[in-house]
Amino acid sequence: MGVQGAPPDCLVCEAERLANAGEVILSAPSWELCEQRRLRTQRLAGQRAVKVMGMVQMSRSECQEILRKLVQQPVSHGLEKEGAMRPAFFRSHPNVEEVPREYVPETALRKFDDRAPLDLFSELQPVTSLLVQLRVAADMDTEALHTILNNATRMMLEVLRPHEGKINKILLFDKGCMFLCVFGLSGEKLLYESIHALQSAIQIFNSCSTLLGEKEAVSVAVTGGTVFCGVIGHPGRHEYTVIGQKVNLAARMMVQYPGLVCCDAVTYAASQLPPYCFKELPAREMKGISSPDTIYQYVGIAKRSMFGMGLAKERSEYVPLLGREKELDLFASCLKAYKDLGRRHVLAFEGTMGSGKSHLLTELAYLGQAAGHRVVAVELLELDMRQSFSALCALMARALGLQECESCSARQRELQTKLRGTIEESGYCLLNDVFLVKFPVSDKVRKMRETQRKRELRSAWAKVLEKAIGRDFGIFVIDNAHFIDPASWSIMSPVLQNVSFFMVTSLAPGYARTESFCKAAAANTTSQKITYLHLDELKPSAVVQKVCQDLGVVSIPRDLARFLLQRSSGIPYYCEELLRCLRCNDTLLFRTRRPGEKAEDDWESLVAAAVEISALAATSSSSAGNDGGVCIIIRPDVNLENTVLPAALKEIALAQLDQIKPLKQTVLKFAAVIGLVFTTQLLSHILPTDIRHKMNFLLDMLVSDNILKWLKSTEVPEDVQDATEGPASSPQAGRGVKRSSWSKKTVERQSGVLVFCVPLLREAAYELWLERQRVALHRKCAAFLERHAHKCKSCSQGDFVDFHRFAVTDTQDGRSCQGPADQDDSRSWEALVLAGEQMKRDRTHATEDVADALQQQQAFREEDFGTAEWFLAKSDQTTELPSETEGKDNGTCSCKCKAIVESVLVPLARHYVAMGDAARAFYYLVECAAAYLRVSNSYMALVKLNEAEVLRNSVEKKANAIARFDEATFFSLKGEVCCHMGRTKLAKKMIGVALCLLRRHFPRTSVRAFAKSQVEKLPSASYDARRASSLPQDAGRKRLAWLLRQSSCLALLERLLSLEGTSSGRTLSRLAACMKANTDKAADSCRAADSCHSQT
Repeated sequence: MGVQGAPPDCLVCEAERLANAGEVILSAPSWELCEQRRLRTQRLAGQRAVKVMGMVQMSRSECQEILRKLVQQPVSHGLEKEGAMRPAFFRSHPNVEEVPREYVPETALRKFDDRAPLDLFSELQPVTSLLVQLRVAADMDTEALHTILNNATRMMLEVLRPHEGKINKILLFDKGCMFLCVFGLSGEKLLYESIHALQSAIQIFNSCSTLLGEKEAVSVAVTGGTVFCGVIGHPGRHEYTVIGQKVNLAARMMVQYPGLVCCDAVTYAASQLPPYCFKELPAREMKGISSPDTIYQYVGIAKRSMFGMGLAKERSEYVPLLGREKELDLFASCLKAYKDLGRRHVLAFEGTMGSGKSHLLTELAYLGQAAGHRVVAVELLELDMRQSFSALCALMARALGLQECESCSARQRELQTKLRGTIEESGYCLLNDVFLVKFPVSDKVRKMRETQRKRELRSAWAKVLEKAIGRDFGIFVIDNAHFIDPASWSIMSPVLQNVSFFMVTSLAPGYARTESFCKAAAANTTSQKITYLHLDELKPSAVVQKVCQDLGVVSIPRDLARFLLQRSSGIPYYCEELLRCLRCNDTLLFRTRRPGEKAEDDWESLVAAAVEISALAATSSSSAGNDGGVCIIIRPDVNLENTVLPAALKEIALAQLDQIKPLKQTVLKFAAVIGLVFTTQLLSHILPTDIRHKMNFLLDMLVSDNILKWLKSTEVPEDVQDATEGPASSPQAGRGVKRSSWSKKTVERQSGVLVFCVPLLREAAYELWLERQRVALHRKCAAFLERHAHKCKSCSQGDFVDFHRFAVTDTQDGRSCQGPADQDDSRSWEALVLAGEQMKRDRTHATEDVADALQQQQAFREEDFGTAEWFLAKSDQTTELPSETEGKDNGTCSCKCKAIVESVLVPLARHYVAMGDAARAFYYLVECAAAYLRVSNSYMALVKLNEAEVLRNSVEKKANAIARFDEATFFSLKGEVCCHMGRTKLAKKMIGVALCLLRRHFPRTSVRAFAKSQVEKLPSASYDARRASSLPQDAGRKRLAWLLRQSSCLALLERLLSLEGTSSGRTLSRLAACMKANTDKAADSCRAADSCHSQT
């Protein structure tokens, strides 16, 4: 084994050649850095390196002392502390603090400069890994190897730089050298990352093949996926790198497919390049990789591809383009003016990625052809922007019909026919490289200098373009016109000003070409010739119609509609990707409605009926004619809120997130753990101490950047209480009000509620956390929220399930929530109420607006669901239903319980699910259901009980995973919901199960009922009083919780049995009333004893 110090390449090779099996050779720099008195060495003749013969072992105390001194050594910069053992730090340098920066990746440097905590450096990041292997001859001398590696490194850096790729690691071993390059590290994210990586790979492959003289000596592998990006290794030898399965796969591919540029299926799909850019490779067994996906060879974008790049989107003949009526009408009016008056016009549609530009242009091209016009349509790629004249070549090739010509001679004949009289025959040879033809080089062209030849080529281009888009041309359709390269635009721009034409383009914001179109549309001289229109997001009703149309169903569940509306933000591509992800994971189940089909009387059918009643139906022509009545439901064991973001959408969101400075990114990542809506108090509670004091300032910046928005601010920091300027972190921020800079006075915490402007950004930020970090943050959030997990002050501040926390001692710590709250808790409560109100609006308003827009006969409202009037109207139910449970809020009082259940109880259940604590998650799901029933929202109670059912089924094999009292409460609440929905038989069954779990069995036969009635008549009041007074306070409250739950079940059972109208029903109803009366007496005794305990 050879050990080196620095420089790395030549010295390690020299030490390695001197080492035999089982020997350790130290290069001269390594020997100088060692503690030489502890090593026994032997000098090698004629060499500076030394051979290690042995070493004196240090005692354990000596090791610990050295490590202690290393960690506690005072340094002036964090980089030296983290890399104190690096040889470079021992160099003599006039500016020693700058030396470490040469050895640290830019991604890590940015976080160091912002003083981000080291444990926040690491994250799970989707990146593209590119591995290059160079095989060199075994007998190559050190100097030649040094030269090759230096040249290869320099070349790779030049290739990677414009694509934001980085060389992360260079490894030298006996078979050559390996370079690990990474695209998409934090701070260096680009859209179309896979294309950037593939294009870099082919350039590196060609350059290295030339450098080494043979292609077989170079192997390149590209993979994409989520990996660990961060700091690894001993604290004294930290290294910022990437590790994970996708990096390992790239290493295996590089070995198994030598002499090629290969990529995995993920990169192939993400690039969205034409299939002819790839070749499928035969499957090969790879060590450590079980069942690898298809591997492809990337052959590059050949020039012949210019002749076949039409619009990529296909138009459906059976469904209309939804939500773009305004754009279609504008196209029709402009086309009519062009046809009747010959006015040239450019119709430019600008929209973000995924807004439906390509679908719209495909529809417009079809309408133009249907109107009898000649249409030439082309789609440009991001790579076209980097190749001179590529856009012009693609346009002209299709305008001249060259895409149909297979051979070179056929293209030559076509060009001679089309361009006769346009350019001189002696100039045809100028088009050889452009259109892949072989016209003989004329003497005139041969004698031209390079500058003159370029001038003649540009002149020929202009003449060809003018010929192609003459008056009889028709319609020019360019998708992704922002990718027109500068050379092409320099020719197109003057020609288009002098020719009558009609052009339709799509543009994306943030590109120079988009800016030029926008300015031209605003200028007085050209505004009449250019119409610039921004594509808005689809309206919620159009999104629902599109989903039904794409799935071929008549309706979709309300939860699915809400999920898609929130995450897609009305962008069609986002909606399509989310649907594709759900279908790939078998989340959606299709079922056919059969008229007159009788449902089973069980909980599953009840949930299905509720979903069907609340579903949103489409009114589009595609679904109107669907006689089969196909609808869709969500798989019962799936919670849409826990669905992982699709890779394509995650790449888009992370590219946006990457534009934010590291410290602001850190705040967003912490806020993402809380949820879409969060309070500043909770955010402050989970932020690290060294970031907490900057929180208000950072939030103010994020609001001004339109990443977050304030719902309300209830307190203003002292340094900005200026009436003339307004609060720095107020809702006025970002509206032209001057923003103050951060100072120490802003340490004072501010009460307020914020919401993410782009939900997709929150999802992407959340998924960056490592699992252990995520769990720790969820635990902090839960600890904060549990202080507020109770009813509001006007409702006595107790648990929604009476004395719940005392009944489940193994789940809760028994803290009382009924004590007086301090001032900070009071402000937190107010903020949580505001957040809860916003969450409820977000959940209900979007789908209610959709129902109104689709003009459904009876819009669904959660508050109406489960009432007797609702089910009498929705079903054939004729029996009078029992009234709701006593003590519920009818919605007319001013209590805040509706808001608290949204902002406290629901998030608590989510936090504990994320932590893997099933018992506590079940506890809070039951609390949620009880709270929703209290505020007369049976629909959401059913939803939460169904979530609890799924959780219970997932852990039922584990003994005592869920407390018995929680299970009993779960069944009793299911009985209430069944009662509200008119399923009296199922309700009685559920109540019976609950009473059994509560150890209060109710007889079902007349004989047992008679015996039970006799037992219940026996006097027991004095016994109950003595027993209650003898119990400790906590035990007494636990017994009280059981008694109150028994009483609630018996009360409901009494009313259900009285509705049967039979003698046995009346007998059992009287028995239930008797049992309830005795239970209430025992509960009164417990209350009295608890009151005595409290007074003492």
